[in-house]
Amino acid sequence: MYFGLPDDALTLRDGLREVLTTACTPAVIRAAWDGDSSVALWKTLGSFGLPGLLASESTGGLGLDELSFVAALEEAGWHGVPGPLVETLVSTPVLDLPLDGSARIAVKRHPGPVPWACTSTHVLDTSNDLRLLDVTQAALTPVDTVDRARQLADVSGDGSAPSLSSEQLALLELRGTLGTAAFLLGLARRQVDLTVAYVKERKQFGVPIGTFQAVKHPLADAIVGTEFAWPAALRAAHSLATGDPQAALHVSMAKALASEASYRVSRVCLQAHGAMGYTVEYDLHLFAKRTWALAKDWGTAEQHRAIVAREIVRGRTAL
Repeated sequence: MYFGLPDDALTLRDGLREVLTTACTPAVIRAAWDGDSSVALWKTLGSFGLPGLLASESTGGLGLDELSFVAALEEAGWHGVPGPLVETLVSTPVLDLPLDGSARIAVKRHPGPVPWACTSTHVLDTSNDLRLLDVTQAALTPVDTVDRARQLADVSGDGSAPSLSSEQLALLELRGTLGTAAFLLGLARRQVDLTVAYVKERKQFGVPIGTFQAVKHPLADAIVGTEFAWPAALRAAHSLATGDPQAALHVSMAKALASEASYRVSRVCLQAHGAMGYTVEYDLHLFAKRTWALAKDWGTAEQHRAIVAREIVRGRTAL
């Protein structure tokens, strides 16, 4: 079976690319590192309709499926969109919050610091008793993180108890995992683009360093990993969109491959830049550090491989 993007997903991706080219520059990401909530960017995303991508048309959303979802998030990853984009997109279909970009929803899945808490308007706590907290009425204690744009914080407060079924929570978890995988692959693609441009210009011994086997072969090998991961993400998106009973397995396969491939890309790209790559002022770090953080978010590669392994042992799937 061919797993590809339909025309409406491609149109959405191309439109989003046009918007983000001017709305989400490296300067916007760096501002997020300094604590900016990117309100202007999110207002633009709201005008585009992105926060309501998965929400039904009857509630003011776009009513699109997971194939459009991964197309949009892969593109958002390339641009390094700061803020809880994945979390907001998967939460808005089940929460009664605005879809105009004014609501930015962080998700607390486990005890401990919450990614994006300091730049969000709400925190959906699914780690214990289900709660929705308004950040203005919660206590936040910022926590240092490798990707400063993520603005982690310990969050405490009472909040309200949204009425969500176990099926809705399970779907939110699967969509969040898949969306993070797609975002990671977008980050990887951006790092490759930056690196290819650099190794074409940087010269050693009178020739571009991109002509050296020690540079181009590791880069090519790393890219192969992303080329295998993207079809897995499309398969998982198709499975969720069509209600495939093995959708959870396919999502785990996609996240495992995306986490490993994107992390490898970031390491190879960093090395190809030499000393230039180790300066945080260089744009590569805006995307590499997000990769390092997201590769372990919504389940590590090891955790998702364990899920796949258990299913194989049980004989429930034929890969």
